[in-house]
Parts: sequence; C-alpha cells; structure tokens
Amino acid sequence: MNFKYNTKQRKRTIQGLRSFKDTLPTNVKKIFKKKGDIYSKTLDNWKYIVGSEFFKVCYPKSFSSSNKFKGSCLNIMVKRGCEVDLHYSKNNIIKKINTFFGYSVVENIKLNTFESKYEKTKEIKQRNATKSKYLSKIKDIKNDKVKNSLIELNNLIKKK
Repeated sequence: MNFKYNTKQRKRTIQGLRSFKDTLPTNVKKIFKKKGDIYSKTLDNWKYIVGSEFFKVCYPKSFSSSNKFKGSCLNIMVKRGCEVDLHYSKNNIIKKINTFFGYSVVENIKLNTFESKYEKTKEIKQRNATKSKYLSKIKDIKNDKVKNSLIELNNLIKKK
C-alpha cells in the first residue's frame, strides 16, 4: 500500500480498499464521536427507554453534548397536550438513558411541543371526501358501471 502525504483533508491516506470510517472527513468523524453514536442509539432504543405510551407521543429531536459552560441535553419533541406527563417523568427517563449507556450521558431534558398536522388533514379529508361539484359531474356520467363505482368509492372514503 502506498501512502499519500499531499491531500487536503487528511494528513495521510491509504490507496486501495478503505473502511467507511477512513473515507469520512475529519470534521464528520468528530461529530460522530461526540454525539452521533449517543443520538443514534437513543433513537434505536427509544421505545425501550420511554415505554410504549410515551413512544406514541414523543421522539428525540437532537442531542447536545456537554462542554465547559453547560451539561449534555436531550431535546425531545412532544405532542401538544402530553407535555405535563412527560415533564413529570423526566428524571425517570434520564435514569433509564444513563443506565442504558452505563455512564452519565444526559444531564438535562428539554421538551419542545409540536402539533400533529397529519391528524388535522385526516379530519378535513374525511369531511370533504368529494366536493359537491364533483358529485354533480359524477352523476352526469353516462356509463352506469363507472358512475356506480365512483359513488361507492366516495362512500368508502367518507366512512374511513
């Protein structure tokens, strides 16, 4: 294997097959070492850490590691209306995360609320499955099979 000494990102590179770790830029490696591993493991095991009830309502947004001025913090997105329940179980979640990793990883949890847009759009779609102008156009169709199938489709969408 030959070593190159005149590259911009690294001091030395190896020609030939390289592992994925060696192909990453040095800045990205630092990010993975600091918080990428902790954040990805918490995402993978979030249901185990939080439980099935909170798993449906919240998810981890980001993780900021500790530095000289502040401790490490986990940002969690919580559905509106469930913040109080999660706030009371903050300490329990911190203990579970720290025991999962085996050392003190998270010192604080910050809660951010969000409103689910999916549920609002689902309700709107159920109410207005097909508008009246489209129903009048469906009734103007001469082919009875096509007309009946579109009316049935409209009724099924309204039921859901």
